[in-house]
Amino acid sequence: MGAGIAAAFADAGADVVVCSRNATGDALACDVRDPAAVEEMVRSIVGRHGRLDVVVNNAGGSPYADAATMSPRLAERVIALNLLAPFYVAQAANAVMQQQADGGSVVNIGSVAARRPAPGTSAYNAAKAGLAVLTRSLALEWAPKVRVNAVTPGLVRTEADAYAEGVERTIPMGRLAEPSDVAAACLMLCSPEARFITGADLYVDGGGEIPAFLAVGDPHG
Repeated sequence: MGAGIAAAFADAGADVVVCSRNATGDALACDVRDPAAVEEMVRSIVGRHGRLDVVVNNAGGSPYADAATMSPRLAERVIALNLLAPFYVAQAANAVMQQQADGGSVVNIGSVAARRPAPGTSAYNAAKAGLAVLTRSLALEWAPKVRVNAVTPGLVRTEADAYAEGVERTIPMGRLAEPSDVAAACLMLCSPEARFITGADLYVDGGGEIPAFLAVGDPHG
């Protein structure tokens, strides 16, 4: 999904900088859970390009872990990656964007887990719910210079979707989201056309899920 977002912004003419925990190709090495590393990364970007207009906080995820036995260390790492890291990145970006005449835009990538928790991902679910509230809080504090929004995808097709066909039948639009669908939402929220949109959470989930009772069939048929 991150690759799709980066490619879409590059195709739109943006100078794109991506980061990962380890330097790979053109990616900067940065552990976004480390505030000092984040500040250094932002300084490097501004030093190279002279400004920072858009940030997309896409890093996230969690392994399956039963809530009853999840270790404190794992819980802390999951929350750090999915909630604290976007906060640190947004803070560092805001410090630059507030000084720019035309401000900037931050987009946080959320998850339907914030609204519809799944078993085995309790810390992740809580972190993504926190990210949704953080998005609205930052939008309130940093307006009008910096707009902060969220894009919340449904299930996104990847190379490893073994259960795609079964899942697609539960989605009103009849398919999983593609990375390009998420990227298009990010582009829109960062565009001049969205200049009055901040604090929004845009769901890109194909209409959610068809309620289970509708999938059973007509009981009167």
